[in-house]
Amino acid sequence: MEKIIIAPDSFKGTLPSPDVCEIVGAAAKKVAPDADVISVPIADGGEGSAECFLAFRGGEKVNIESAGPFFNKVNSFYAILPDGTAVIEAATCAGLTLAGGKPSAADATTYGVGEQIRAAAQSGVKKMLLCLGGVATNDGGCGMAAALGVKFYRGGDEFIPTGRTLSEIDMIDGSAARDLLCGAEIKVLCDVKNPLFGPDGAARVYARQKGAADGEIEMLDAGLEHLAKMIKRDVGVDISALPGAGAAGGMGGGAVAFLNATLTSGVDAVLDAANFDELLVGVDLVITGEGKMDAQSASGKAVSGVAARAAKAGVPVWALVGKAGDGAEKMLSLGVKRIYVSAREGASFDEIKKTCRDDLSRAAEKMMLEWRNGK
Repeated sequence: MEKIIIAPDSFKGTLPSPDVCEIVGAAAKKVAPDADVISVPIADGGEGSAECFLAFRGGEKVNIESAGPFFNKVNSFYAILPDGTAVIEAATCAGLTLAGGKPSAADATTYGVGEQIRAAAQSGVKKMLLCLGGVATNDGGCGMAAALGVKFYRGGDEFIPTGRTLSEIDMIDGSAARDLLCGAEIKVLCDVKNPLFGPDGAARVYARQKGAADGEIEMLDAGLEHLAKMIKRDVGVDISALPGAGAAGGMGGGAVAFLNATLTSGVDAVLDAANFDELLVGVDLVITGEGKMDAQSASGKAVSGVAARAAKAGVPVWALVGKAGDGAEKMLSLGVKRIYVSAREGASFDEIKKTCRDDLSRAAEKMMLEWRNGK
């Protein structure tokens, strides 16, 4: 009997990963009805990560009202696992999908993320997983820090910095956050390895997709560089060259500086929770995927993590994606044998949203037929 694992990330803006598993799984069973098909919906530390941990480990959601991307109130949640660990997913309150179709990296805040962390700490939680990715922000985690008591000053007055005002910080007092957290252990799950600023930094690489105009990107990058200098001077932590500090608009670096957190691979943490290595035993094919595969996919994203684990186990990996962008071919050197695209060429995003389920089903069936015939 053939054994197939379906382990995709979400197709951002169209299909969550459990739906992708369902659609691809149905196509697999149509072509190979006797196959043992195992669905493992995954995430890489971005949106959907908390749900993955709940699915793999159990636990419960804690609903909370917190600040949204623009200080508006939103209903969000964090998860509590059976061992008492809190899983806090930044995208549930600061996500790009919550920007109402009008993202603005310069004005968005991570304040709601700090409110979630504060609520978990005040409930007695001593271990937290902070899942980054999919956020609308570029504030270096300053909003998050402010919600936890870190004080930022300009001209002697306290304020809450956003990406637009990072360069105005002239003093930071971080003592209150350390007292509030009472030594809680925080691990940050990252989906990228970018530094805080510079050519490969948070602003230059990701701010445009968060609504930043060309003229704002230089300002945002300069703000993050200034923040790093203030943190080094006032907090005593140097995050200027830290890999992963640029995750989630610099929230990775902010978490290290203000929360004494450690950074780790998001997809590896999720795959470990799913016991993925054990599931690979005896598998004939792994199908992974994401909404858009491009050069970023090879740098810590979900599909690269799946491909690395499967390649190590000697299991072939085929990818099914919504779109393939520049650099998608890099995944071929990381263990992905074939890449199939489901979206129709030239289709607008609005059109894709309407037909994505049928398009994915059709592409999955084609993939399975070619895999079986090749086998």
